[in-house]
Amino acid sequence: MSTTIDDDVTTETPPKPTKRQRQAANIADAASGGIKMLLLKLVLLGILDAIAVYAVLVLAGFGQWLIAGVVVIVAAIVNWIYFSRRKLPAKYLTPGIIFLVLFQVFVLVYTGYIAFTNYGTGHNGSKEQAVSSLMASSLQRVEDSPTYPVTVVDQLGTLGLLVTDPDGDAYVGTNDQPLEPVDAEFDGDKAVAVDGWTSLQFADVLARTDEITELAVPFSDDPNDGALRTPDGSSAYQYVSTLEYDEAAGTMTDVTTGTVYSDIGTGAFTSADGDELLPGWQITVGFDNFVRAVSDPRLAQPLVYVTLWTFAFALISVASTFFLGLFLAIVFNDMRMRGRKYYRVLMILPYAIPSFLSALIWAGMMNESFGFINQVLLGGASVPWLTDPWMAKLSVLIVNLWLGFPYMFLVCMGALQSIPDELQEAATVDGARPWAVFRLIKLPLLLVTVAPLLIASFAFNFNNFNTIYMLTDGGPRDSNAPIPVGFTDILITMVYKVAFTGQSRDYGLASAYSIIIFIIVAVISIIAFRRTKSLEELN
Repeated sequence: MSTTIDDDVTTETPPKPTKRQRQAANIADAASGGIKMLLLKLVLLGILDAIAVYAVLVLAGFGQWLIAGVVVIVAAIVNWIYFSRRKLPAKYLTPGIIFLVLFQVFVLVYTGYIAFTNYGTGHNGSKEQAVSSLMASSLQRVEDSPTYPVTVVDQLGTLGLLVTDPDGDAYVGTNDQPLEPVDAEFDGDKAVAVDGWTSLQFADVLARTDEITELAVPFSDDPNDGALRTPDGSSAYQYVSTLEYDEAAGTMTDVTTGTVYSDIGTGAFTSADGDELLPGWQITVGFDNFVRAVSDPRLAQPLVYVTLWTFAFALISVASTFFLGLFLAIVFNDMRMRGRKYYRVLMILPYAIPSFLSALIWAGMMNESFGFINQVLLGGASVPWLTDPWMAKLSVLIVNLWLGFPYMFLVCMGALQSIPDELQEAATVDGARPWAVFRLIKLPLLLVTVAPLLIASFAFNFNNFNTIYMLTDGGPRDSNAPIPVGFTDILITMVYKVAFTGQSRDYGLASAYSIIIFIIVAVISIIAFRRTKSLEELN
């Protein structure tokens, strides 16, 4: 940098940019300039903005204004970043951050939110939706109901009824939208068309008969006013519910029996005898799901043996795959072994096949009646590989060993090759035997590299859903358990069954279990990583 003095004015000449700085500037110009890049940028941002607009419209329709606002802000920031010529790092970081937030952060936060609610079968909507569903499910036709001429109409896949009342006025409504007056086109005394809706022809009505007969169009916002239903798509009749809802008192009364069901804060209308009207609605229950997960007597017994088996499965899988992989790595790392590269390729073949596909193949081979192992290898024996509780556990461990040892083989092979030969030669010269060389020199140095991977492998096997689900589906089933679990289920497959199988699906409880699993794995990993720090001194 040079300085020039001219009378009272002092100017400084900036230093010339280095070669690296010029390359960075050229990359920035190429990333933000050029007609092709500009067109590509416009197309991609146009697609992104179109998705954002659609998402905002959908979210606004469901009243999710906060999330809609977040979408608008994110879309605006992305447009600002990619239209700027100076935000080169942000242009590369933005896609990764967006996907991280969508597929990791959001999933974790939403799972945590669900864990504190009663979300599940019978409790998966709002209170208004529950009231509407209860009233619609108990509708009975009014005996002296007038006949209402109707025309079935469609708007973007949503069916509705265009109704002509006895006074000759036209109304339109859907399952979710009560009747409201409209200006319609009449054919005689019957409204047949209305702007914004498509009137269905007779053939279309026949094709969608099941949907049309399920329509129950409310008369008004008050569910006690009843609804209109049509049996044939041309005439409708008034139906009223056998339940009477009192919004002020928060009660639902069965008019046929006189039973009063009250909102007692449990997310469902409940009678004095404890009977509930379902569906209910979603509410926040605090830590009830976590307490129930560990204290519910129906869940305690299966939870105990599933947890014990989960730890045993993860520990045995890590130990067996590591020692087999290490043994093979030592064998095929010996320079005296001929054709080592061909054997190494054969060793990693199980790793190249998708685990779910391998598990399905093993399930077929282990079939008791016609499996390859029983019929060919064992000469027609009848070994219950997958139907006996203990044999099923052994089968799962064998298959997971087959799937896991190639990874450990590759890791140990690389770690062994990184150990200097001079250490082994010096130990041999000092009179150390091969076992002592391995135990005192190679294994400690090997663990410096492998220990973090063993911890990661434990975390993976602790949640190894594919092998269990594809091989045994958690079976054989424990008939004494109140929930659909089996003797080879681990915690993650049990959570899956709590959430997605059976007549009663409890997403709140399953989310609580997921958080508990996360905490267990995190604590074990943290402790293990701290313990492995002592190995770093060996370097």
